[in-house]
Amino acid sequence: MHPSPSLLREGLSRKEAVAWASLDFANSGYTTVVLTAVFNAYFVSAVMSGAAHATLAWTLVLSISYALVMITAPILGAYADLRAQKKTLLVITTFGCAGATALLATVGSGMWAWAMLLLVISNFCYATHQDMTAAFLPEIANPDAYGRVSGYGWAWGYLGGLIALAASLAWVSLAQSQKMDAQQTVGGTMLLTAAIFLLVALPALMTMRERSRPAAATQNWSLRQWLAASWGRLHETWRLSSRQPDLRRFLYCVTIYHAGVQTVIALAAIYAQQVMGFTLAQTILLILVVNITAALGAWGFGLLQDRLGHARGLMLALVFWICMVAVAWSATTPTLFWVAANFAGLAMGASQSGARAAVAALARPGHQAETFGLWGLAVNCSAILGPVSYGLVTWITDNAHRTAMLFTGLFFVVGLLLLSRVDFQRGARDAQSRQ
Repeated sequence: MHPSPSLLREGLSRKEAVAWASLDFANSGYTTVVLTAVFNAYFVSAVMSGAAHATLAWTLVLSISYALVMITAPILGAYADLRAQKKTLLVITTFGCAGATALLATVGSGMWAWAMLLLVISNFCYATHQDMTAAFLPEIANPDAYGRVSGYGWAWGYLGGLIALAASLAWVSLAQSQKMDAQQTVGGTMLLTAAIFLLVALPALMTMRERSRPAAATQNWSLRQWLAASWGRLHETWRLSSRQPDLRRFLYCVTIYHAGVQTVIALAAIYAQQVMGFTLAQTILLILVVNITAALGAWGFGLLQDRLGHARGLMLALVFWICMVAVAWSATTPTLFWVAANFAGLAMGASQSGARAAVAALARPGHQAETFGLWGLAVNCSAILGPVSYGLVTWITDNAHRTAMLFTGLFFVVGLLLLSRVDFQRGARDAQSRQ
């Protein structure tokens, strides 16, 4: 599965396009194993000893990391544009995320402060890694192929998550047969995830090239000048986005509907184990299969998005999300929950890949990293809004996870309404006219 040369920028080889997609492959293991399938449930049940506020604590620690990303993403985006340093930031965040993930293997029962610190570091690096990877898309793909190439990257990413989960499932089976305790079992999956991240990302980064050029005036700037310029570029990007009303509308839309997506990512394993009674091995197997449907969703909807347009493609994905919530809320048997989970997989691949392609279409030339910094700001705001609202609902309702799931569905409904107000063709024309 390789992108056709006709989809790529002139002079860019398939090898480099595969290297870019491999960054999605590398970092997907983190979000799949740490945030979705394994460590979240371990944090609630073992690290927090199943306390009533355990789910809320999990959502709050993720929110701290996302708040840090919200503050820094636009600054780092401006820095990456002005100094042509997207690749450098990718190298730093690769080592940061992999290192902190490996150290999660040392977290035992009651070690909540150490766990929280490592989660903040690893998730901050992961989110920044995602933003910089996304900012490369306009350098990789032709404008009329953003959907297909972005979908290719996300599909490749879900394959990476699939492999990380398969390795984790094999380790869990071995650990349980050897009567290892929970820390040893979960710790092994953290080490495997960190190793896969490094082994895939580093060769990919050696292959990729930074095609943008640094602004000459920035060569000898001090830190104070960098901060001033970064905030100035951010302010200018946001000011100019007022002349791109469709970009702003879409960022608001992403903030709302992605809150639901982030909730599912952060709490899927907790819901499966707390509500449906799944074991760790069953949960990993569930998420493993969901990664297959997510890869199909990212790839298939990428093709549809370039044909249907960004608006209709994303609307279809949000309808899938609404169906998922309805089925998951009503599920009382494992079979029905499996159906809901695979609805989520298709919708997740479609909505995440589709949003990245849509932002690429709305970004002004020469300001891609900053625009994706604003996109990252919206996504990370949603990563606070969604999971924390879920955690608050479970805390207020004495762990009524079904009620919290129903509440999550509102994000997709409101997102669908906001999306109907975005005209992507007009937005793309506005972006090109403001080079």
